[in-house]
Amino acid sequence: MHDGPLTIKDIIRLQRPRLQSPEFAFLSASHTTVGHALSPDEAVHLAAAMQFSGFRSVVGSMWSVDDTFAGQVVSAFYENMFDKPGRLDCTHAAVALHKAMKKLRKQIPIEQQIV
Repeated sequence: MHDGPLTIKDIIRLQRPRLQSPEFAFLSASHTTVGHALSPDEAVHLAAAMQFSGFRSVVGSMWSVDDTFAGQVVSAFYENMFDKPGRLDCTHAAVALHKAMKKLRKQIPIEQQIV
């Protein structure tokens, strides 16, 4: 973050009361679903912390991801995240990610798809 680290406590603090019903978070940084090396027994990683703090759907990455490929996935992902009236619908997250990867399967190397 440009002004300092963002902690799980900061995210939880933001939820009360400003973001009363957070719907969706897309974490495009690398390793957002991996715990910290200094606390290997800790089960809570950033993506899980966001869900525990109230977000209904969270998408994150387990490994380092190439920015070019990540941008393509994000663009294809958001093409499928909206309902008929054009509102963001977080219940479409899993299907939207599946459709994005299916669309890009031949354009993105397999090692980046796994991420």
